[in-house]
Amino acid sequence: MDVRSPLAYASASRSRFLSELMDFVRFPTVSASPSRSDDLRRCAHWLASHLRGIGLERVAALETSGHPVVYGEWMRAPGRPTVLVYGHYDVQPADPVAAWHVPPFEPAVVGADLFGRGASDDKGQVFAHVKALEAYLGTLGRLPVNVKCLVEGEEEIGSPSLAGFLAGHERLLTADVLLASDTRFLARGRPAITYALRGSLSLELGVAGPGRDLHSGVYGGAVHNPLQALCEIVCGLHDAAGRIAVPGFYDAVRPVVPSERAYMTRVGPGDAQMLRDAMIRRGWGEAGYSLYERTTIRPSLTVTGLPGGYPGPGLKAVIPSVATAKIDVRLVPDQRPAEIERLMRRHVARVAPATVRTAIRTLSSSRPVTVDRRDPVLRSAAKAYRRGFGASPVLLRLGGSIPAVGLLQGRPGGSTVLMGFGLPDDGIHSHNEKFHLPNFYGGIATSIWFLSDVGRCHAPRGGASS
Repeated sequence: MDVRSPLAYASASRSRFLSELMDFVRFPTVSASPSRSDDLRRCAHWLASHLRGIGLERVAALETSGHPVVYGEWMRAPGRPTVLVYGHYDVQPADPVAAWHVPPFEPAVVGADLFGRGASDDKGQVFAHVKALEAYLGTLGRLPVNVKCLVEGEEEIGSPSLAGFLAGHERLLTADVLLASDTRFLARGRPAITYALRGSLSLELGVAGPGRDLHSGVYGGAVHNPLQALCEIVCGLHDAAGRIAVPGFYDAVRPVVPSERAYMTRVGPGDAQMLRDAMIRRGWGEAGYSLYERTTIRPSLTVTGLPGGYPGPGLKAVIPSVATAKIDVRLVPDQRPAEIERLMRRHVARVAPATVRTAIRTLSSSRPVTVDRRDPVLRSAAKAYRRGFGASPVLLRLGGSIPAVGLLQGRPGGSTVLMGFGLPDDGIHSHNEKFHLPNFYGGIATSIWFLSDVGRCHAPRGGASS
């Protein structure tokens, strides 16, 4: 299929595309916040209306046990493969809001970047594919492949409703190619196809002591402070060398062959680049591995929050009755979330002092993902990047997790393509998140080229149907 008209359409529509993306980013779709549920629902219906407006069919904001899933399709290319485009419209909390240069949900263009929460993760990236579909349907009136779009509203909290939703819509979501863009480039001007993601396990560790908060002058020295006890437990989760100190934690870790480690050293970010991207001077972690390896082929355990005690201004002389640690564990093949959860529970029960009570709650989990680097569909992705960005992509492992990919992957004969358009300095999950607009426009062109090449070079394999 001739791509000249869609490419010209996309180029001529950049100003409108940017305006529409800004409308998308304005929705404060923080899935972790119950107070934002109405905003998530409004955004889902806005996106469904948008997909309907560009020409997709059977569009709906479908109910789940949590936030809606937006679905749309175009299945009018008989004999051509079906591509399932995945993304998410929910975002991370914007705290600390005071650290933002612009209000997080009032997107603003500064230079060549669009600032706003969700601009890169993941609204801008999934919207690039939406605009590629519009460019085809708005010019040629058809697509080179069959397409299904699935955009969920819970990825940032571990996609807790997605498994149940998929079980009820298994036939609807069959496809030959799973296409997800929720990853990043190696560096500016250096595209990347991701071939591995770590799994995840999110836990909440609670420590309880007295039945109510106590005066620290009256009871200090006589009562074990739950916040102190929690910190003692947390400090014992790593040893002095940076290894996770939970017995059995590494037992199932699959070793990476020397040839792959050599490849990663050759094409991946070096320690100096990793430090610059993180804006720190010295790294930390498990000895014997580069910083890139520590974040990809090795598991990690991170304390992401320690709610407890009095966090307000000034002083409050109090021993808190409870304290909590939020713990983010990243897993590698062949670690299983359920087994790591069991090991964590056993470890905490063993080391917790008898003066407090502990409890662990599992918030979410997902399995690690690997993609066959020899899959011919990845060659189509590489060609599309060369045409869209003028540069060949590298194959990267990333340390993040996308629960939906693990759930959707593994269909008979299906391919998985993780084409990222973000940059390492986009500030995702941090303040001042941005999306580099040349990557937005280049992503649209890349998607146009990719769909064309898949339709021309690949036959249906997964038995996908409407």
